[in-house]
Amino acid sequence: MALPQNILIIGGGVFGLSTALSLSKRHPKSQVTIVESSPTIPNPHGSSVDTSRIVRADYANAAYSKLAAAAIERWRNTDWGREGRYTQNGLLLVYPPQSMSAEKYARKSYANVRKIEGDNVQFLPSQKDVLSVVPAYGKELDVAGGYVNWGSGWSDAAAAVAYAKSLLDAEGKVGFLTGDVQRILYEDVNGKSKARGVMLADGRSIEADLVVVAGGAWSSKLVDLRGRAVATGQAIGYMRISDEEQRELENLPTILNFETGIFIIPPRHNLLKIARHAFGYRNPTAVPVPGGEQGRTMEVSLPENGAPVPAEGLDAFRVALKQLLPRFVDREFVDTRVCWYTDTPKGDFIVSYHPEHEGLFLATGGSGHAFKFFPVLGDKVVDAMEGTLDPELSEMWTWSASAASTGEDFDGDGSRSGERRANLKDELAKTKKATRSSVL
Repeated sequence: MALPQNILIIGGGVFGLSTALSLSKRHPKSQVTIVESSPTIPNPHGSSVDTSRIVRADYANAAYSKLAAAAIERWRNTDWGREGRYTQNGLLLVYPPQSMSAEKYARKSYANVRKIEGDNVQFLPSQKDVLSVVPAYGKELDVAGGYVNWGSGWSDAAAAVAYAKSLLDAEGKVGFLTGDVQRILYEDVNGKSKARGVMLADGRSIEADLVVVAGGAWSSKLVDLRGRAVATGQAIGYMRISDEEQRELENLPTILNFETGIFIIPPRHNLLKIARHAFGYRNPTAVPVPGGEQGRTMEVSLPENGAPVPAEGLDAFRVALKQLLPRFVDREFVDTRVCWYTDTPKGDFIVSYHPEHEGLFLATGGSGHAFKFFPVLGDKVVDAMEGTLDPELSEMWTWSASAASTGEDFDGDGSRSGERRANLKDELAKTKKATRSSVL
């Protein structure tokens, strides 16, 4: 299927850059432009600017396992993973005692990834077996079992985004503009709405034949995604560790607790990262209804740049550390941040044409797990544009499949934790009140 001549991509993150890379190779006659709100890529407020992201094929859904395996092959064997952008240290997935749901997910994931990685994957039916893999965690490790996949690893996220940008710069086929997209422009063509470009905050307009929304957690400001995607803030914290602790922990596998969603990636440069894959915090914000009548507004969750992690998140880290690494339970956090996901009801991406607006395509809904697919994701996005996407992925990623069946209680892929629909501002207010009370 031929694609239009002038393609505009909103967002210079994982979806945007990978799509541009694929378009530049497969449709070299098309003029592709990326508009990014940040003057630098990676965007310092984006989700893929952190020190590390897990790269795994460990999914209960076999379609994602297969796609991740293709991506991992490139992380391992091409320039994508070189110069420290990929480290294969293994992934240890554990579940605590009396958690049937976490154990069920782990066993499904084990079965899928075992078919891919073979003997690289070992089931660990007891706490003793788990400790044989991570003896440095100590006998206080409160888990019932799990498995280790030595074929998994992690990537330096910011470095990988910068690498993708450097590839586009070297090719010189894709243009870049800096600007904050305020809205998508539409026109009526034979009674049908068609996207014709975007309007920027400074009043500039950019024309395009095809508009691709790859705005991550900001996508809901531009397209009405209520019931389909919601921006959620996820807690991340860093602890300073000694040289001895660095040597002790740096070559261990990443540990991920399916019950709590807590994961700890091996430290680098004497910083230990702990994060939580949770239902997350929401930040309700009133914005104009995209493409609607003037004056109409809707409430969606949008990122709050620079927000600190509420006490609730830090407390969850302490509980997890008591379970996994109790000797660090009282260590102070030297840095924290809220990372914004674009969650969908089942954790599936939205890679699809919009059914009501011609010339509008969505590549978003990463749900906190899209980064690992970076080396192959763009090809799948362009496949969807051309109408040739694998049926199993098309069925999950199409617009019609992306709606929540009931309300906005997004379950994700079954590996989330924490309170549902927690309000970021409310949690920060509780933190402030508790801090004031402790001082008094």
